[in-house]
Amino acid sequence: MSNLLNNFLRGLLLLVPMAAAIYVVVYLYNFLDNLIPVVKNIPGLSFVLVVLFITMVGSFARRYNTGMINWFENIIKDIPLLNLVYSSIKDLMTSFMGEKKKFNKPVLVKVESSLYKPGFVTSNDLKEIGLPGKVSVYLPHSYNFSGNVFITDKKNVIPLKNSSSEVMKYIVSGGISGSIKA
Repeated sequence: MSNLLNNFLRGLLLLVPMAAAIYVVVYLYNFLDNLIPVVKNIPGLSFVLVVLFITMVGSFARRYNTGMINWFENIIKDIPLLNLVYSSIKDLMTSFMGEKKKFNKPVLVKVESSLYKPGFVTSNDLKEIGLPGKVSVYLPHSYNFSGNVFITDKKNVIPLKNSSSEVMKYIVSGGISGSIKA
C-alpha cells in the first residue's frame, strides 16, 4: 500500500505542474485570441505573446514581487498535499534554474569496485547530522525526472570536468547523448 501511495505522489508531482503550466498557456492563448481579433489572423502571434507575457511576469516577480510570492507560499504551506507538491517542485526547479543552483557539482560515484554512477553533490559535509567525511549525492534516473540521494564517503566521489547540463543530458539520455570527462 505504501508503494502505491508513493507511486501516486510521484505521478502527482510530475503531472500537476505540467498540467497547470499547460492550462495557463492554453488559457492565455485563447484569451488573447478572443481579446484581440487581429491576433487570430497572424498564425503563431498568440503563442509568441503568451511566451512574452509569461517571461515578463517572471521578470516582474523576480524584481519586485517577492512579497506577493511569500504571501502565496504562506497560503500554500497550510494546505498539506498542495504544500508537498509545490515545495518539492519549487525546490527541484530552483536546484536547476534558480540563483541557488544545487546541481552545480557533477561527479562520478564509485558504487562497487568497478561500477560508477554519474550524479551531483548536493551537500559537501554532513558532520552536522553526525556523518563526518560523508557527502550527499543526487543520482538522477535515465529517461525520468526522478532520482535517488545517496550518502557516501568523499573518497568515492570523483569530480567531473563537464557542466551540470552536459552531465544531466548524459544521464537522462541513458548515456546515449554526449559524454562525461573525469
